[in-house]
Amino acid sequence: MATSPRIHVAADFTVGGDVVLPEGPARHVARVLRLGEGAPVRLFDGAGQEARAVLVEASRKRVVARVEAIEAGRGESPLAVHLGQAISKGDRMDYAIQKAVELGVAAITPLYTEHGDVRLKGEREAKKLAHWQAVAISACEQCGRATVPPVYPPQPLDVWLGDRDESLRLVLHPGVERASGRDEAPASAALLIGPEGGLSDSEVAAARQTGFSPLSLGPRILRTETAPVVALSLLQYRFGDLG
Repeated sequence: MATSPRIHVAADFTVGGDVVLPEGPARHVARVLRLGEGAPVRLFDGAGQEARAVLVEASRKRVVARVEAIEAGRGESPLAVHLGQAISKGDRMDYAIQKAVELGVAAITPLYTEHGDVRLKGEREAKKLAHWQAVAISACEQCGRATVPPVYPPQPLDVWLGDRDESLRLVLHPGVERASGRDEAPASAALLIGPEGGLSDSEVAAARQTGFSPLSLGPRILRTETAPVVALSLLQYRFGDLG
């Protein structure tokens, strides 16, 4: 039996209430999945609420779902990780965001760094930010999360470092000894991933001055989109809900 599609709708759910699906999800439901009236769907609001619903209208121009039951969403990790990810080109950044969301990240900030070769301004930055947030929403639809992690506007690295107050702060830095062990689980963590060319020595020093400990993931240098997957997996295994 096929599972009901999960659809993000930024709306307030009430039992018995009707929800008009946004244009993109409506098109997917009606034209790609070819679902008709009476088909079950799962809705989530992005803020932790999930609803079991059934389609009561499914035309090519309008799709409406009626809420039958509301429940708290599942899939949130007890460890809130804020990922600072140096901006990379094209699909690499999409992959990093998608996998980070699947691995339970709580927030993502794209970062401008010395060796990063992507610079966004004005309308181009706004479009890219909207695209990245859509990637995060799509990942939540797939992995079962009902809370969509925010993707914040890109920042220079020094600004992001100055705002950090997480109890555990780690900067990926190959060639160092592994970070010292920590027994107690932190309530929150910040994870800094550099660009394809790596963080500069001055950037690593600035991170360390703001409470970041260097973390090595072994003898091999990982690509910028692979590094958050490995690091988040390790953090979730040790302090979160993996394993």
